[in-house]
Amino acid sequence: MKRALISVTDKTGIVEFARGLHQLGFELISTGNTQKKIVEAGIECKTIDEITGFPEILDGRVKTLHPVVHGGLLYRRDLPSHVETVEKMNIQAIDLVCVNLYQFEKALQEGRPMEDMIENIDIGGPSMIRSASKNFKDVLIVTDPKDYDAVLEAIKTKQDTFEFRRHLAYKAFSLTGSYDAMISRYFAGLEGETFPDILNISLRKTEHLRYGENAQQAANAYEDSFVQHSLLDYEQLNGKEISFNNVNDLYGAIAVVREFNDQIVTAAIKHSTPCGVAIGETGYASYMKAYEADPQSIFGGIVAVNYKIDAKTATEMKKIFLEIVAAPDFDEDALEILKTKKNLRILKLKNL
Repeated sequence: MKRALISVTDKTGIVEFARGLHQLGFELISTGNTQKKIVEAGIECKTIDEITGFPEILDGRVKTLHPVVHGGLLYRRDLPSHVETVEKMNIQAIDLVCVNLYQFEKALQEGRPMEDMIENIDIGGPSMIRSASKNFKDVLIVTDPKDYDAVLEAIKTKQDTFEFRRHLAYKAFSLTGSYDAMISRYFAGLEGETFPDILNISLRKTEHLRYGENAQQAANAYEDSFVQHSLLDYEQLNGKEISFNNVNDLYGAIAVVREFNDQIVTAAIKHSTPCGVAIGETGYASYMKAYEADPQSIFGGIVAVNYKIDAKTATEMKKIFLEIVAAPDFDEDALEILKTKKNLRILKLKNL
């Protein structure tokens, strides 16, 4: 009988996944609240201390850090000396690990005090992920709830190939790498380190871009996982995919707008250069001033504002060719006016 060890903070879909594994003949092992949730759903599941013979201690800080767990994950099934060792020590194989981590990122976004942040640093989870990932040839490592159905199907159809397992290991190492980078950046901040000797940056892909700086180049947009309020957090309401040049100009336009705090401001950018920036008593007045600053250069440019665009302003914007109009909100009539220009990219900004 194969065995699966499940220990998750995000319990989305975990009961269904556990049931699927159980139906496929896996013996289930779990920890704490995860184990309770699985058992409450009527699925047989052993506790981790039944396997280790050692209770969870220190308020759960130590529960899976045990040779029976990591030996069962790390031993090579194709190496006789490894097989002999685990048999001698009565260590049984663990064939699948399903783990996601304490929510350090969520605690960071909530601005929790340092004591809470430290308690949200996962130790056992990354250790199990790394052990299983290192031995991915023999152990399936599942860290993303979005993969639950694919994993169950792969096991059921015997398509859990070397390549499939390696892909899951890649995702797992990416998760622990990003997690550690975030913790490192947090402690650098506590030290007041603006320019630390080692700067760990983890980037998360946000979208595929239409093309790069030139049409023959490929590009994707990434954001810093540590940054809580990305400049480029938006909902696209109209138009074609964004390109690299669009992103570059948009970043500059939003950065300029942010400089003006509570004032009503419009920023027009083209080729990374402001061609019109203006404040006004109304959004319409602000836009018209920005336009009149250079009516030639704004053609084919990007406009970002910090106000809700009304129909009157949208009508003026519609008169010229613009690549992007970005705003925190739009009147319904304004949105309909702008949408008549099919290729105009309309972006609703979330973190202005």
